[in-house]
This record gives sequence, C-alpha cells and structure tokens, in this order.
Amino acid sequence: MKRRLLLASTTAAALSPATSRAQQKAVPVIGYLGGEGLAVTAPILAALSQGLSEAGYVDGQNVTIEQRLAEDHYDRLPALAADLISRKVDVIVASGYPAVVRAAKEASQTIPIIFVVRGDPVGAGLVASLARPGGNLTGVSFMVVDVNPKRLELLRELVPQAGLLGVLMTPDGGAESIERNPLERNLGEAARSIGIQLLVLKARTEGEIEASFAEFVQRQTRGVLVVRNPLFSGRREQLVSLAARHALPAIYGSSEYVMDGGLISFGPNDSSVVRQAGIYIGRILKGAKPADLPVQQPTKFELAVNLRTAKALGLTIPPSILARADEVIE
Repeated sequence: MKRRLLLASTTAAALSPATSRAQQKAVPVIGYLGGEGLAVTAPILAALSQGLSEAGYVDGQNVTIEQRLAEDHYDRLPALAADLISRKVDVIVASGYPAVVRAAKEASQTIPIIFVVRGDPVGAGLVASLARPGGNLTGVSFMVVDVNPKRLELLRELVPQAGLLGVLMTPDGGAESIERNPLERNLGEAARSIGIQLLVLKARTEGEIEASFAEFVQRQTRGVLVVRNPLFSGRREQLVSLAARHALPAIYGSSEYVMDGGLISFGPNDSSVVRQAGIYIGRILKGAKPADLPVQQPTKFELAVNLRTAKALGLTIPPSILARADEVIE
C-alpha cells in the first residue's frame, strides 16, 4: 500500500510541471486584417489599442496583435485571412471596406470577428441586423454613404451661387462596388433637392487625382466634395494642395484634412469610433459573444473649419457654419 502511494506521489510530482504548463493560458492573439497599408492602419491600431487598454489589455504584455495588410491589393485578402487562421488567433479585426470583412468571414465561421467597416454592414450582408448581428461578427460602421449628402449641403452653404459642384471618389467595382452605387444615388438625390448639378469624377492614382482637379476647373465647378475613403486618406496632402492650387473650396470627411490646410470637414471622430471596437475585443476575450454585441455607429459628428484657408480662397464662412463648428483654425 505504502509502495503504491509512493509511486503515485512520484508520478504526480513528475507530471505536475508539464500539467501546469499545459493548463497555463497562453497570451491571447488578435489578428488584424487590413485592406490598406501602414499609413492608414497606424492610427486605427492606435485607437484599437486605446480601447483594448480600457478593457485591461496591452499589446506586448497580456495580448499580442498580428498584422496582415493587403495594401490596397484586395486579391490578397483570402490568403492573408487564411494565414491568420493558421496562426490560431483568438479574435480577428477586419478593417476597411466590406470586402475585407467578407474575406475574414469566409475564412472562419467560428473565430470571433470584430469589424471596422466603411459602409453598411447589413446591406453588405455581413450581419443580420445592427441590433442583433448574429453569427460570429460584430463591430463598428462609419456610415460612409449617409453623411455625404450633409457634406454637400455644407459645401452649398459656402458657395451658395454654385450651379455645379464636383465630387471626387474612387472608381466603381471590385472591393468598393457595394459602397459606391448607393453613395452616388444618395448624392444625386441630395443635389436635386438643393437644385444643383454634380460632376462626379473617379480617381485612384496620383496622376488621376491631379487630372480630376484640372477637369473640375475646366468644367467650372465651384467646389468639390472629396468622398471619404482610405485611399484618399493616404493622399491627404496632395488633395489639400490641389484644392489650394486651383482655388477650389473643398469639403472632406475628416478633420485631419483641415489640420493640414483643408477648408472644411464633417464626419465622425475616427478614434472614438475605432476605440469602441477595441473595447469590444476586450469583451470578446473575456467571454462575450459577437452575436450579443450590437453593431456600433457614430453618434457624434464633428465640423471643422480652417479660417486661414477660407481667407486665402477669398471666402467668408457663414455665421451659421461657424456657430456649429466644433473646431475652428484661425
């Protein structure tokens, strides 16, 4: 009897370190799948990290983030998503257009996916509804389409005599087709409601953007709405410079443009929206289910105005706009 007890104790002692190691929980791994390059991704990761820290997680300490970036080559997304799955990540963050989220969704129907999406996640077929997303996806949406008519109205306030305004967006098709069609439809309806015409031009490369501004001037547009998207975010300096060079009042979707010398912007506070996605990741890591977390949307939109740029353009900003502005650069 004593011998058996001794053997049992010896065996337990021999196994205990291995058992302890096996039972010790590894540091959770978050896989980040992005459609853009590092310039666009860096501020998104910073805001995600802020939300994660509020949930008690710090990258490099008690959580690890693995990045896979398509750098605007959307055909790479399936392979990048599959690579993250092979790394046995605990959560996937899918950031960009619905095509990015779809690649993650097609790669796994079980790993929780938190998206940061530019567009309508319901219309894109990513979730069943905003309140009850269902499945393994939830996240935040920037409502890109719905805000542009308001930007058009603000631009018309700045140039009330304009009969023709320009719109600059990226080309239809591919990863962006699900955003662009409703966007053009909504802008067209908004233009008709305020009695103006639109010249819609589409550009992707640096040369195409420059040619578009030249055409806006040639066609005598009085102002330009630059549609918010990641590609243009990466070309912010060029867009602001071209608007100044051609003396065209332009409205943008982010206050970053105004900080860089752009005239006016209207849109959500990006970091506060993405921060919520970071908080969601923390909740998922603590056991919450994506299906139980409603999709979040911006609740506050910020209006920023650069008076120095307005002066250079010979524009007087209407008091109605200044009174509503959240930020004014003098």
